[in-house]
This record gives sequence, C-alpha cells and structure tokens, in this order.
Amino acid sequence: MLPYSSNQGSAFWQKDITTLLKELDAALVGLSESEASARLAAFGPNLLHPVRKRILLLQFLEKFRNPLVLILLVASVVLALTGDVTSFLIITVIVLISVTLDFIQEHRAGQAADRLRKSVAVHVQALRDGNPREIPVAELVPGDIILLAAGDLVPGDGRIIESRDFFVNQALLTGEPYPVEKTPGDMAEESDILAANNSVLLGTSVISGSAKVLVCRTGANTVLGDIADTLVAKPPPTAFEQGTRNFGLLIMRFTVLLVLFVLLVNAFFHRPWLESFLFAVALAVGLTPELLPMVVSVTLARGAQRMAAKKVIMKRLAAIQNLGSMDILCTDKTGTLTEARIRLERHVDCRGRDSKRVLELAYLNSYFETGLKSPLDDAILEHIEIDIAGWRKIDEVPFDFERRRVSVLVDNGQTRLLVVKGAPEDIVRLCTSCEEDSASSSPLDSTTLSSVQNLFERLGREGFRVLGVAWREVEADHPHAVVGDETGLVFAGFAAFLDPPKESARDALSRLAASGVSVKIVTGDNELVTEHICNELGLPIVGILTGAEIHQMDDQALSVQVERANLFCRVTPIQKNRVILALKKRGHAIGYLGDGINDAPSLHSADIGISVDSAVDVAKDAAEMILLEHDLGVLYEGVMEGRRTFGNVMKYIMMGTSSNFGNMFSMAGGSLFLPFIPMLPVQILLNNMLYDISEVPIPLDNVDEEYLIRPRQWDIGFVRKFMLAIGPVSSLFDFLTFFVMLGVFHAGEKLFHTGWFIESLATQVLVIFVIRTHKNPFRSRPHPLLTASSLIVVACAIALPFTPLAAYLGFEPLPPLFFLVLTGMVIIYLLIVEQVKQWFFNRYLSA
Repeated sequence: MLPYSSNQGSAFWQKDITTLLKELDAALVGLSESEASARLAAFGPNLLHPVRKRILLLQFLEKFRNPLVLILLVASVVLALTGDVTSFLIITVIVLISVTLDFIQEHRAGQAADRLRKSVAVHVQALRDGNPREIPVAELVPGDIILLAAGDLVPGDGRIIESRDFFVNQALLTGEPYPVEKTPGDMAEESDILAANNSVLLGTSVISGSAKVLVCRTGANTVLGDIADTLVAKPPPTAFEQGTRNFGLLIMRFTVLLVLFVLLVNAFFHRPWLESFLFAVALAVGLTPELLPMVVSVTLARGAQRMAAKKVIMKRLAAIQNLGSMDILCTDKTGTLTEARIRLERHVDCRGRDSKRVLELAYLNSYFETGLKSPLDDAILEHIEIDIAGWRKIDEVPFDFERRRVSVLVDNGQTRLLVVKGAPEDIVRLCTSCEEDSASSSPLDSTTLSSVQNLFERLGREGFRVLGVAWREVEADHPHAVVGDETGLVFAGFAAFLDPPKESARDALSRLAASGVSVKIVTGDNELVTEHICNELGLPIVGILTGAEIHQMDDQALSVQVERANLFCRVTPIQKNRVILALKKRGHAIGYLGDGINDAPSLHSADIGISVDSAVDVAKDAAEMILLEHDLGVLYEGVMEGRRTFGNVMKYIMMGTSSNFGNMFSMAGGSLFLPFIPMLPVQILLNNMLYDISEVPIPLDNVDEEYLIRPRQWDIGFVRKFMLAIGPVSSLFDFLTFFVMLGVFHAGEKLFHTGWFIESLATQVLVIFVIRTHKNPFRSRPHPLLTASSLIVVACAIALPFTPLAAYLGFEPLPPLFFLVLTGMVIIYLLIVEQVKQWFFNRYLSA
C-alpha cells in the first residue's frame, strides 16, 4: 500500500507519531527496498524541481527550433515547389547532418556531466530493511526513517522520533541566524510549522547533536518546495557564460547588418528574389556561431572528465572557467597545508607541567560532546586509557563559532561538573582561578595570567595547536547547562596538538604562485601556529590580520587591508565571508576551499567554492567543485585543466571572429560588383558544415604551457579587437581570389564559385594552426585528430569538383594552375596572419 496522497499529512507536526506511522504505512525499522522503490516511482525523486528526461527524439527535434534552421527548411520546400528538387535535397541533407552532429556531441557531453555530478551527490543515512544505509538524497521517499547528525543537510520535511542535543539552523526559511533545538513531542493544533520544535524541514542544516526522523514530505511538497522559486534563486551567470552570450550578440549584430546589406544590394540589381533570399539566409548561417554551444558543452565536459581523472569533480560545468581565472585561493590550513593527522602531544597545567587531570577533563568533554566532532576530539579520544566509568552526561552547550567552545555537564554520583573546552583566549577570559593540583587552586591574578599567556604563546611558536580546558563544580541538582554557566571557571591547562606540515603542500604552493594564484590562509587558529606552519612550508608572510582587528574595520577599510595580508587568523565564519567579499570587491577572482559547517557562506560567496569528498553535507552542497583528495596539488591540477578548457573554447571563438567572419564579409562585399552572387546558398551551407566538422576535435586540442602561466578572464573587447585585426586579412585574400578567378582564369559563374569555395574553406580551416597558439605554430603541436580533421576537410573540398556531386552542387573542375596559385595564396595568407597575430598579441597582451 502506498502512503498518503499529496494533500494528506498536511499538519504532520500536529499529529502523534503513532498516527503518522499509520498514515504513512511506515515502521520504526524503516521501509523495505521494494516498498521504497515503489514509492519513488509514485512520488518521483526528492528534488525541488525534478528534471523530466525527454525521449531522445524530442531532444533531437528541439535542435530544429533554431530560427535560421527553420527558415532554411522552409526556403528549401519553396525551392522544391518551384521545381528545384536538387537544391531542396542538398540543403535538407546539409541541415540534417549539421543538426545531427551538434545533437550527438552535446548529448554525449551531457551524459558525461551527469555521471560526474552523481558521483559526488549528497547522501543520507536511511533505515532500509531494518539496517542503516547510505542512499542519494534524491531517492528519499515519504515514510523513510533517517538518521541525522551534525553537518548534515535535512533532506525532507519530517517529525523527530528521537533526538540528542539536536540543534538545527533554519536561517534559509526563517531568517533567524541562531540554532534552534529540536526535540520529540506533540504540538498544539494552532502551532505554525516554522515554530514547531518537533519537526525538521528541507533546506535546514544540523549544527550539533543527532536525531532519528520520520520523513513526511519530500521534494516540491515540502515547505521549501512551496517557496523554492523565491528562496532558491538561480545562480547568476558566470563570467564565462556572460562572455559567450556577449560574443553571440556581437556576431548577431554583424549578421543582421550584413544580411540587410545583401538584400538591399540584390534588390537594387533586380536579382531573383528567392535566390537572393536564400543567399542572405545562408550568409546568416555562415556567420552565426551555431557550433559554439556544442563546442562549449563538449569542451567543458571533456575538461570535467580530465579533471575527474585527476580527482577533481565539477558539479557545475560553467564554473570550470572561474577556476581557470582564479587569482586568489583562500583556504584553511588543516588538511590543506597540514597532514590532518592530528596528535595530542602534550597536556599541561597552568605552570607548564604535564597533567593527567587536563587529559581526563578534555576526554570527558570530547566523549560526551554530541556536536560535530573535530579532528582534535578524535586525537583526544585516542587516549583510551582514560577511565570514564561512572560518569554520565546531564546536558550540553553545543559548540558554536562565535563562542568557540563546547561545554558538557557531567555527573559521577558524587560530583557534578561543567567541563569546558575551546579557544584558549576565550577559556582563560572566563576563568577566575587556576588549578594547582587535583585538590587545590589559586586565584588567576595578573602574574599567573601573564604566565599562562606566555605558556600559550610558547606552545604556539613551537607549532602546537592549543585548546584551553576549564571546569566548574555545580550543585548536585543543577539540571541544565546554559551559556550563562560558563563563568567563574577554574582553568585546568592546555591540550597541545601537533599537525605536521604536508610534504606535498610546499611544491603545490610554489606551483600555484608561479601560475599567478596567491594563497591566503583564513583560519580560526591563532597567528603563532599559522606562522609556524607557513615558515615550515616556505610560504612568505606579507601581512597578518586577526579576527579582533577585522571586527574593528568597516568594509571599506577591510577592502584595503585584505590586499596587504595573506594570513587571517582567529576569524569567525562571518569574518571569513567578509574577507572573501572584500577581495571580490577589489576585482579578484576568488576560490575558497572549505569543508566545515562554518564554511558554507564563504563557499557561496566565492567565485568558485571548493570542498572535499569527506566534507560535511552542508559544505559539499554549497561547493561547485569537489576534491577527492584534500590536497593543494590536486587543486593545482584542477586550475590548469580549467585554463586548458577556457583556452580551447577561445580557439573556436577566435576562429569565428577572424577568417570565418572575413569570408562572410567578402561575400557581402562581392555582391556589389559581381554580376552574380559570390557563392550559391547551398555552397555556403556546405562550406559552413565542412568547417564545423573540421573544428569538432577542438575540445581535445593541446594548450601551450605558456598560456597556462596566469589566470585568464573573459574580455569581449579583446575578442572584438582580434576580429578587426585578423578579419580584414581574410577579406583581402578573398578579394585577391576574386581578381585571380576573373582576371587570370576568366571564370564564369560556376568556375568562380568553385575556385572561391575551395580557397575560402582552405584558408578558414587551415588558419586554426596559426590561431590556436600565441607562439610560432611550428613550436606548438596540435592534437592529431584536429590535424587530421582539418586536412581531410580541405582535401574533400579540393576533390568535390571532380566527383559526380559537382553538378548538383554547382561546381566544375578547376585547371591545374589554380591549385598552384591556391597553394601560394594559402601559404602567404597564413604567413601574414601569423605576423598580424604576433603584432596583436604583443600589443594587447601583457604576458
């Protein structure tokens, strides 16, 4: 039996659990796999906006919605009705081949991208057949029983069955930044769901504790689903997406002007209207970068696959360019600059003496803490020799990033203690006395305080990461722990940890610096430990800002200071985000590497949010890029792939704005003085199709190492200037071809069309070997497939006039002398383009 219909369970937070389980036909041991599969088929995936997969035929037919394609097909039908069946068939076949090529390439790219996204999809722990099992969030169904812990995203709306110190952040739905505690229980009927403390909602995240939850609503039926369009805004277009759109608009403007010009000229010379119309449409097709979406999709997908092979997964393909343009990387040091193999090396009292008492208190705190345990907790809990038999937990004040500490209230039947562990500066500030031994303590006067601070600094300079440990005895009937209890503490001492520098980080840092990426460390640790790690790795320290200093600055002052510093220490999550935004305001492309709950805002704010596969769900969901290894070396490889991908897309764009544009401009110009149209519409379409085929391997092409040495950003002005520099060279040789065909070979219409078809295709295809590199073409090796496709297409063009197809295409054989002249013209053309290219890059590129 399937559970409730979409309008049932509308007030699940007001019903008792027994009633809900009955309505949902669910059990506390969870659903069976077969039942879950049936419900998934009935209710659909747990997505706010489920993507319905259309059948391939409909996807293919979608390609024909291009206005220019439709105009061509309509015009070809008109040709058939007027008796020109040959032209109708040829135009139809060419259009079908072009559309099919585009569809196949984009479809394959889309499939590859989907596979990569699924590989890093967020999972949830659900009870299936009575056992906990990790399932993709999209497969969650009403009636599932799920287990949530700190760092998890809540994957649906549901009722809490069991909880333990369970705090949830509901800011996305309520705007309230402070965590809310959630507990089992029944609510009054008039209660609003956003105020229901017995329920959790999709879009919220777990800050601390754990819970067992009955899922009541999924996907669009959730509270977030009702308001998803207003809360979950589509991300703004990246610089790459905006750039390709601007390029398309640039070409379309030129297209409209040239087409109108051609139509007016042909009307003035009283040429046949249908032929003139078809010529204008074919000209528009030749100018339109119709292959650009395919080249972009395939190039990005190919880049994403190469990055995946190097353990970097892109969740959003368009973000690859942002990675390539990144010039500043902000990151924490733990796991990035260090091994993340943290060991508790020392536990000392306020005099610097080894103290087992400090270890025991720290162990109690970490053992009973139910929030997201840090690697420091794991290091403490490795000391299994500590005996906590007889101790039980009464309550907890969970860790938060403003207080920077966690407190547990514990009892052993004789004593009730509040044990506090956290940032040393904050712990010491809350203490009024210092423990001398297990039986006595002394006031924390100025002399003792100075001694404690000196001890803390000495440990930091030695590279130790330090936690302060304190305690306070309370009455035996003290029922709850609250923030207000964290006063008048007895300082026990410090727990000192070592996290050795990562050997690979030194090389990765130097490679990132050499490639134009500055690394800034943004950490909650103190500056002494951070400086020690940086010195060990050879990372120059140019300036330090602490959280306290950032707190005193307004945004304008901070935007100046962030340029001068590369270490930001003792910062809160809000301050991390302010640093990111200040750097972006200065015009930098910012990458942020984070893996914790507190990193989500900064991951959203950065141009490219980067997380790791082992990160909490909140961080993985916010990031656009996932590292399968927490290593700067892996990230460096990702940056290089991002630049390679951008470089290959730019090759096609440079082609489209140079020789291709020049040839189309020549066609429009030739209409002024030629007694016939410069090229038949079917010949323009064939020329365009063959050119597109030659460019298909561009996503596979090699990119010069020199191109990768610095970040690359989209610049439509640069593209426009390149078009105006190279385009006229192409047009000059087209007009030279006109002169040769008319003045040397005294060509008629067919011979002229044949000669110029071959020359225009040869120049615009072969020029890729010049444009694909900033340096001498002979010193840059293209991909073998690009070389093969280009040479094969040119060979086909040369052979066409000598095949039976020539008569249908309007071609005739050319005299042998033409090919000698053509060879000389192509060589001279490529040499001149190379000279103009070198002049252009020397003038407009700084490097």
